[in-house]
Amino acid sequence: MRPEDFDDNRSFWAATAPPDVACAPLSGDIVADVAIIGGGFTGTSAARELRLRRPDLGIVLLEAKTVGNGASGRNGGQLLNWINGIGTDDPSLTRRVWDATLHGIERVLARADAATAAGRPVRTTRHGALDLYTDPRRAERAQAHAAHLNSLGIPVQFAAGADARALLGAEGVAGVVWDPTAGVLAGVDLLRATKAELLADGVRIYEGTPVLRVREGETIALDTPGGTVRAKALVLATNGYTHLLGYFRGGVFPLLSHVVSVPMAAAAWGAAGTFSDDMDRISYGAHVPGENGAGELVFGGGSNTSYTYRYGGRTGGDMGAAADTAVRKKLAHYFPGAAEPSHRWSGVLGITLSRRPSVGRRGNVYWGLGYSGHGVTLANLAGEILADLYVDEADRWVGLPIVHATEGVRPFGWIPPDPFRWVGYHAYTAMTGRSPRRA
Repeated sequence: MRPEDFDDNRSFWAATAPPDVACAPLSGDIVADVAIIGGGFTGTSAARELRLRRPDLGIVLLEAKTVGNGASGRNGGQLLNWINGIGTDDPSLTRRVWDATLHGIERVLARADAATAAGRPVRTTRHGALDLYTDPRRAERAQAHAAHLNSLGIPVQFAAGADARALLGAEGVAGVVWDPTAGVLAGVDLLRATKAELLADGVRIYEGTPVLRVREGETIALDTPGGTVRAKALVLATNGYTHLLGYFRGGVFPLLSHVVSVPMAAAAWGAAGTFSDDMDRISYGAHVPGENGAGELVFGGGSNTSYTYRYGGRTGGDMGAAADTAVRKKLAHYFPGAAEPSHRWSGVLGITLSRRPSVGRRGNVYWGLGYSGHGVTLANLAGEILADLYVDEADRWVGLPIVHATEGVRPFGWIPPDPFRWVGYHAYTAMTGRSPRRA
């Protein structure tokens, strides 16, 4: 990894978060029990959960820029159930996934409430999430699917017509499925609160410290510009940046998702907190209420141009004019009276062909990555799973198909390297309007 691999285009979340004091970069050589690379949801939640289980551990967290600079601080803010790439045909698996992700949501909201009570405010809402259907036939199928989920005890609700439009004040809505348990999270708020908690608990955090090389062995050595960390175990909490360390290059690729935020009063929005539509190149939005009826709509996606794969897996750079135009065009489709954007940014997603993430270990190397757009819930949940794997108390995650802790398991399919990847991705999306994936 190099410093230039990490851009710092500022999101709405970062621009409006509580102030933060940066930690100094690493200077000198140190030792630890566990070294964590990445200061996003996965890394900070893993550090927190490890500290809860093993207060005696020496934990070091290395962040190339600042805590929350990556996708955890530049996302759409949606705190959602479900796992991309896992269908709902199997009743027992469906319930297993629902229970796991609902647990993740509840855990995040509890942490946010505790931080707010301790004087480190974290903005959250829990007004539910809408799956929006733009076609009447797809809406009809969604109604039947909602009834199937209800039969499993999952409390989603279907609405059409005026009832659907009341839940989301947008155009082009044929029907919606509402999950009342989902929410919105200002991720940078939570990350900065967690950072303060970790520092108070003795976790050593070094910002401005990219890892240049990983040398595996019984003791793992992490070389940085200012020194070397030697640790008994390593946690890769780098998601869409993981290929820069040489790991999972053929399984996870970085995709930039372009996002804007616009001022939008609560009265113009509707009752739900977030939404995503039924297109392959999904549009998504989250409403953040403000004071005196004001608020902000965070909105992204909607076209091939809104999602970018850069040659060589490059992760730096900002939105660009074409992506900005594409996102704003789709925003105007759903919300014709939307104001001019107040913020524009891009976030790096870690995408797999199956869209399934993986949380696992191989020897003394642990990882959580490939969240494929559902990282606000899943990356925080991954920290809990990783801590359980570390202390060998992961029985409660048995049967969750994203957990990979067996030697020799390949958690992802193979994606060819560039130039084949770049040519294939852009040719496929141009011809089909869809994102490449394997069922």
